[in-house]
Amino acid sequence: MGRSARDTAYEHLQRGIADGEYPAGSWLREEDIAVAAGVSRTPVREAIQRLSAQGLVRIERHRGAVVIGWTASDLDNIYDLRLVLECFGIRQTTERKALLDEDALLAICDECDTLLATEGPQAGQLGQLCIDFHLTLYRGNRQLVAMLPATLDPPFVREAFHHHTRADLSRAFAQHREILEAIRLGDADWAEGIMRAHLRAGRHSLTRMEWTRPEDGQSASAATPDEPGSDRATA
Repeated sequence: MGRSARDTAYEHLQRGIADGEYPAGSWLREEDIAVAAGVSRTPVREAIQRLSAQGLVRIERHRGAVVIGWTASDLDNIYDLRLVLECFGIRQTTERKALLDEDALLAICDECDTLLATEGPQAGQLGQLCIDFHLTLYRGNRQLVAMLPATLDPPFVREAFHHHTRADLSRAFAQHREILEAIRLGDADWAEGIMRAHLRAGRHSLTRMEWTRPEDGQSASAATPDEPGSDRATA
């Protein structure tokens, strides 16, 4: 079954925000987005509402929708949530390792290593493989798998992935394999320890990024939005 127009519009906008096509402070114009995504304006409007619920855009009455910027604090919050969820999840996976799809996880590890060894690895592909690895680890826990995408795949985390160095990625992929070894041996303490180190290393490797800072308690954005005007605002 193919993707729905709603999903197509959502994925187009999510990817566009992550890649900087729709930077913080920019107003989203439904007509232009519909043409770019190859859908009608209705699924675009629904996608914007979904992104608004996720805190990625702000809808302003009679003005339209503007992309919201992110701060270093936002990224800290995401990683703090991942620590809680994934340290719980990895212990459960280790204790219930019969539910682990080890072949699928090893295949992801092999593909990551192959991509990293090529000239100019594709950050987007590697980022998706890392998301797949983490979700596959917890496949036996449906509730956790349902919750994790909100922390694994917001656009600003995808954009941040482009800032990892080759050394960062090599360390992360080695940690993936070490996590699998700990699970194979049934050592939940080891598995949790590596997961904790893995997530902390991922966050610290992004300290070189420049992030916007909130002022006066307001939500920050990377740029002050221009007035929308009739040619930029959503209808």
